[in-house]
Amino acid sequence: MLLSFLVAGVAFAQNNTNSPYSRYGYGQLADLGASNSKAMGGVAYGLRDKAHTNFANPASYTAIDSLTFIFEAGLSLQNTNFDNGTIKTNAKNTSFDYISMHFRVGTKFGMSLGLLPYANVGYDMSNETKDATDKEKTYVTNYFGDGGLHQAYVGLAYKVNRKLSIGANVSYIWGDVNHAMMQTFPYNTDAYGVMKREHVGINSVKFDLGAQYSHQFGKKDFVTIGAVFSPGYNLTNTTYIQDILGNSSAIINGSTAGMTVKETDLDVKSGIPMSFGLGLAYIRDGRLTVGMDLTYQLWSKVSFMGNEDAFVDRTKISLGVEYLPDPIGRSILKRIKYRAGAYYNAPYYKLDGVRASKEWGVSAGFSVPVLRSRSYINISGQYARVNGQAANFIHENQLRVNIGITFNERWFYKTRVN
Repeated sequence: MLLSFLVAGVAFAQNNTNSPYSRYGYGQLADLGASNSKAMGGVAYGLRDKAHTNFANPASYTAIDSLTFIFEAGLSLQNTNFDNGTIKTNAKNTSFDYISMHFRVGTKFGMSLGLLPYANVGYDMSNETKDATDKEKTYVTNYFGDGGLHQAYVGLAYKVNRKLSIGANVSYIWGDVNHAMMQTFPYNTDAYGVMKREHVGINSVKFDLGAQYSHQFGKKDFVTIGAVFSPGYNLTNTTYIQDILGNSSAIINGSTAGMTVKETDLDVKSGIPMSFGLGLAYIRDGRLTVGMDLTYQLWSKVSFMGNEDAFVDRTKISLGVEYLPDPIGRSILKRIKYRAGAYYNAPYYKLDGVRASKEWGVSAGFSVPVLRSRSYINISGQYARVNGQAANFIHENQLRVNIGITFNERWFYKTRVN
């Protein structure tokens, strides 16, 4: 059997992935973090940054002052090399990352709203199998899919006291996930081929709860502990399976004329997991920030299309650092924020009863202040390595550039005229 994979849309695609691992479940989960977090290896739960929105932990919304309005947006450019030990290929993607707004509501409340990706699906690969009795004859099995899930959120945080803040995000999560399998006989286009399509449409609600506790040591040292909890439950969904039978040439060309098409609506469960996040951030003199995050998601308890054994639990560990030479320096060079980080991720994909892959990555970046304002342009780069957990699994090398812009302005003040 020869494994090959064809990249759908060799030029730029808009689904942010061409990974064969997005074949499983909802696909490739999106990184939940703004530009500063992406540059720090994904660290977010303990961050309380007055210049950025941290939607990964809604308790952080109380960090800004009552005169500040923050608007942020980001996008990513990605190049991925795929290798299974026999064949190598390459794919490029560009995608929207997030858009968010952040402001205070009164003296003790902070609020944020925005639009984020949740998961992305995009793959096109094939298996070519030779006939056992006639090596000149082969049949081809193609696997392809597209779609993804998105979430629009509204978050509110309350500052309990000088040290403790709590918050919550309520998100509307929606999208379509499409997986398909097609088996054809190229040596005999009149032979019958088959195609099976699986569709899951999601329209549901998601909740995230967060807390942050900060403590000052001496005059210059702060430590913040952050925690996030998301309950797991079944999502409102519309699911169907479509079975198509017809001659191979028609199926290959995408025609359904003269074919037998059977569509079956399913009343099945598809859910999201109970998730836990814990983070720690240390700040020295407003210049140096060091953070660490741990994420654990109980995907093994989640059903997908009625399959209660579809996934394995997901774990992610992130480490990151940020350095600001001089917070009040007059030179732009002294006010550039430099960042670096690393992470390890054990994804939720499951294949043949075991975890399909593991992933690690490193990142680095900086934020450049915009002249005569409090806004920033954020740029970071990331290298990620995805290792398949069996000899014939696919390995990925990803190079990603994240570009974000942060508008940080004073909107809520009265101008005094003498």
